[in-house]
Amino acid sequence: MNERQRRVKVAVVQAGSILGSTPKTLEKLANLAVEARAAGAELALFPEAFLGGYPKGSQFGISLGRRSDAGRLEFQNYFESAIEIPGPEIDSLSSLAREQQLFLVSGVIERSGGTLYCSVVFFAPDGTYLGKHRKVMPTALERAVWGCGDGSTLAVLPTEIGKLGAVICWENYMPLLRTAMYLQGIELYCAPTVDDRETWISTMRHIACEGRCFVLSACQFMPAEAGAAGDAVPLIRGGSCIVSPLGKLLAGPSYGSETILTAELDLAEIVQGKFDLDVVGHYARPDLFQLRVSDGKQHEAE
Repeated sequence: MNERQRRVKVAVVQAGSILGSTPKTLEKLANLAVEARAAGAELALFPEAFLGGYPKGSQFGISLGRRSDAGRLEFQNYFESAIEIPGPEIDSLSSLAREQQLFLVSGVIERSGGTLYCSVVFFAPDGTYLGKHRKVMPTALERAVWGCGDGSTLAVLPTEIGKLGAVICWENYMPLLRTAMYLQGIELYCAPTVDDRETWISTMRHIACEGRCFVLSACQFMPAEAGAAGDAVPLIRGGSCIVSPLGKLLAGPSYGSETILTAELDLAEIVQGKFDLDVVGHYARPDLFQLRVSDGKQHEAE
């Protein structure tokens, strides 16, 4: 990347899925991507599970040692909202990225065989599908509806705007996974999520400081459930943000509504930050600590 390309404008999109309607959510995503591009963004990040949805509060009829017929039907409906890779939704996102000349990064629920995965997909401004990352460890009840990803999708992608990668929601609490991303020189660290707690912001600021990278976090915003009389508390309240390599909040956090946050990033700040802290370089102690990553692909039914 030459000096002229050191600056990049990015957008994080805080919005909610239209649960049960992937076509309508895809249309919503397209409209928001157009808005992000109109604001000058060269990269737009959408939240975790944006296509396919995050059914917060659903129990899928599960109790320890038991499943219900109603829960199986609920899972079937959720399964049918997921997307396949490759598939028509991927083609639509590819066309959108090309039309808007935009790096596009979005959380999706991916269907493969009989299993669902919480994934992130990446597209280049020429429409090229760059790849995906599958969440390696679903949290709590997520484990009953999503499979585990493997090390084959932990790659950081070299692009003309910087080294780009994604770590999904509570994967960000896995220190060794973060280190695997730092080892690949990640510069644009995307953290799509549905975690709307105040503690999430401190996590994002810590990762930015630790990895000396720009952190972009897009959280869903979902209003209170329909019919909840007098309940004004959103189901997911947002909290999206953009953070500099020294932990400074460049945009957000924003709560309580759908919004698009933007910031202009100067990638030279990454080098400046690593002057006194490079956790996989001069601040590492490889004589004491080493990380081994198994990056092979697990067997998967077609």
